[in-house]
Amino acid sequence: MTSTTRSSAPQHHPSRKPTSGRRRRIRRGWLAVAAAALGTASVAIAVQPSDGTATPSATGYQQDDLRRDTDAVRALGITGVQARVTTASGPDLVATAGVAVAGTNRPVPRDGYFRIASTGKALMATVILQLVDEGRLSLDDTVDRRLPGVIDGNGNDPRKITVRQLLQNTSGLHDDLPGFDTPQQYYQHRYDTYSAEQIVARAVKHHPDFEPGTGWGYSNTGYVVLGMIVEKTTGRPWQDEVERRILKPLGMNHTYLPGTTPTLRRPHADGYQVFPSGERTDVTEQLVPDLGGYVSTTADVNRFFRGLLGGRLLSRARMTDMQHTVPVDKRIETFWPGGRYGLGLVSRPLSCGGSYWSHEGGEAGYITLNGATKDGGRAVTVSLSTSFNDLENTLRQHKAASALVDRALCDTPGKRQEK
Repeated sequence: MTSTTRSSAPQHHPSRKPTSGRRRRIRRGWLAVAAAALGTASVAIAVQPSDGTATPSATGYQQDDLRRDTDAVRALGITGVQARVTTASGPDLVATAGVAVAGTNRPVPRDGYFRIASTGKALMATVILQLVDEGRLSLDDTVDRRLPGVIDGNGNDPRKITVRQLLQNTSGLHDDLPGFDTPQQYYQHRYDTYSAEQIVARAVKHHPDFEPGTGWGYSNTGYVVLGMIVEKTTGRPWQDEVERRILKPLGMNHTYLPGTTPTLRRPHADGYQVFPSGERTDVTEQLVPDLGGYVSTTADVNRFFRGLLGGRLLSRARMTDMQHTVPVDKRIETFWPGGRYGLGLVSRPLSCGGSYWSHEGGEAGYITLNGATKDGGRAVTVSLSTSFNDLENTLRQHKAASALVDRALCDTPGKRQEK
């Protein structure tokens, strides 16, 4: 077993085999936590500014700036943080803070593996748009045309849902992916899995959140359907298409799907979940189904966004499609002020003017923020190895990490220390 449990809950025997097809209580990520909590509460969040102890160069965002910003994220109760800034020239800036394993002095690895969760949606969207470029799909194809009979019942009409709407979270498909509410649930269900068909069937037990094309709602289920469409169109598993079309061409050699292996490759920081009880539990070891299960590194995530925005993966026409955005709902805008959603890509404003592109991700134990400039010239990825089940702490960590991303992309140096 690669992780060390810091919880008083009984440990699961390490010899237990992952069970396929069983109900799995998976954490829905910070977006779902936000949507649920913000539906009934409004929380004011303020992050304290840096004390300016670093003395960066006046020429732009430097190593001391990244270290200061990484420390600020760590100070919010995050077990471990790693961040990387990649530019078109010069070496990467890399900083870590905290520890890899709670209760030890083991440092966070500078390029450790972590679960990227919904950042994988940008990979799926890229594959879909490549198939559109090849004339094998149309963004206006309906689900009924591509997957007849898969979505049906309770007002969910596959004749009205298009590929574009699935990509843009405007399909109205409901998410019903329960999370780990207690440490005991984690130990009981961490090896359970869902098939794609089970995830979709679970969602369509609910009425749609809105009529297709009339609203916006984050839907993991929609991206599960997209994976099924890729498989039906190509005759191959969707993950094989991601490997062939994106990972290999870009040299993303440290990005992979663990499959039925519940542990992460080394080196990695362990991931921790803070439950409503306040109990911090090591949740590193688990099975994460569908494209949310991808594991990567900060270097590889930066490589993906730089390659995508640098024009290496899609035609100009498909990039235009991908970057056609719509407003997100008010609840998610609390996390993404001014944010807009394209086709598997999020646009957020920069404090220095203009905007950047990203797709964040959150899974039990790991939160990932990232971003790249419009031309892919600068990219930054931040991995946090603690996730919270409450809105206030989730907002705090997200705001602090977003500020790091903004300063790094704006190339904004910190204040000099006053003597």
